[in-house]
Amino acid sequence: MYDLNDLVEMKKPHPCGTNRWEIIRMGADIKIQCTGCGHIVMMPRREFDRKLKKILVKAEK
Repeated sequence: MYDLNDLVEMKKPHPCGTNRWEIIRMGADIKIQCTGCGHIVMMPRREFDRKLKKILVKAEK
């Protein structure tokens, strides 16, 4: 499962051309930040689960 500060890949790439996102907030909503341009997106956990493709890098504890 994913956790805070993990790098994830979503099904659709961001318009800036990057498809790496960092999870910066977890709760009922999940906030992710594009590692390319710094754009921040907040979405409900259910929507995030649907759009998640894979976890690229697990955050160190």
